[in-house]
Formats: sequence, structure tokens, C-alpha cells
Amino acid sequence: MFTGLVADVGRVLAVRPAGKGRSLLIQTAFDLDQVELGASIAHDGVCLTVETKDKDRFTVTAGRETLEVTTLGGWSVGRKVHLEQALRVGDHLGGHLVQGHVDGVGAVLSVDKQQESWVIWVEAPPDLARYMVTKGSVCIDGVSLTVNQVRGAAFRVNIIPHTATNTHMTELSPGSRVNLEVDVLARYVERLLEGKREGLTMDRLRELGYGHGERS
Repeated sequence: MFTGLVADVGRVLAVRPAGKGRSLLIQTAFDLDQVELGASIAHDGVCLTVETKDKDRFTVTAGRETLEVTTLGGWSVGRKVHLEQALRVGDHLGGHLVQGHVDGVGAVLSVDKQQESWVIWVEAPPDLARYMVTKGSVCIDGVSLTVNQVRGAAFRVNIIPHTATNTHMTELSPGSRVNLEVDVLARYVERLLEGKREGLTMDRLRELGYGHGERS
């Protein structure tokens, strides 16, 4: 699990074939002496396993499915990458719970500087748009953000100065592809209500143990 609070902006040093996937060599400012082999690190929101490490760099492998459902398939040498190590027991949860399992790829519609912040509009894939709700959470390229406005499949987020300084979000431009992970709580709610097309009627609430004391 992660929080969507970027701890380092790394850089891709090498991209090599690895079966049907790719091996990536990543440069980082993390103290790799404190990172164990097999540890999980989020890369632009994608959870990958550290396989080797040396000084200021480490390798991970992205499988075919990961390449197909994320932006990793288009990564090349020199690309900046948001990095976050997995949560440990006792860590502060400053963003929101993020699994590192990207749900799909969105497209940036616009990036505008407005006073002290940057306003970014992103279009979500049709199957993810229903999860975008005003004041809800979304993870974009590994960054925990609040959805400020929704228009159809498009949604708006604001990038504050601290986030702008510590990520590469303001370097996005119209047409940029970004990894999206929707709020896991929305997924669980949808699953719980799956098949209940009648919605939350009084009868359904009674089945769940509510409403026993209502007045007639």
C-alpha cells in the first residue's frame, strides 16, 4: 500500500527487453542501503519490485499486462518518474490509500497556471469516469489528488506549489497520457452493491439490519 505522496523524482537510465515485458534501470535519491531486494516501490503509481540495486540505481521489471494498461510501455531513457516506497506500520497516512494497481490511462486536456496553483483537466476512460466524484480522491501518476470538478468523463485537479515543486505534474501538457488509480473505497462500494439494481430501498436497508426503529 502507498499514500500517493511522492518521495523522490527518479529518472529512467535504461530500458531493456525482458521476455514479453521490460526491465527498467531507475536512478533515485533514496538511500538504497535502507531498501531491501524484493521491496515494493511505486513508479508513477505502478507498484514494481526491486530486483537489483547498486549505489543510486535499481532495476525493476514490468510484465506485458503492466505495459498494456499503464504508460510504462512508452517510457524511454531520461524520463522523470514519481517514486514512493511502500507504507510501513506506523507511517503517517498523508494522502489516501493507494494500492499501486493502475486502473487505466487518462489523457491530459489542459494545464493552466492560475495564481498560486496549476489547474489540470484530465479525461478518464469511459469505464473509470463513474468513479470520479467532486471532493473524492484520485491518484494521477502516483500523486494523491482531490477531484475538484467533474464534467462528463473529464475531471479537474489543482496542483499546489508544494506538489509542483516536488513532482513533475506541471510539466504535463495537453495530450500527455497519465496513469490513473481510482479510490479503492469506490471499488468496494460498487462491488457490495453489484447486482442490486433496485438500489438502496427501505426493504434492502431492513435486510442489512437498518430501519427497525422507524415510525410508520
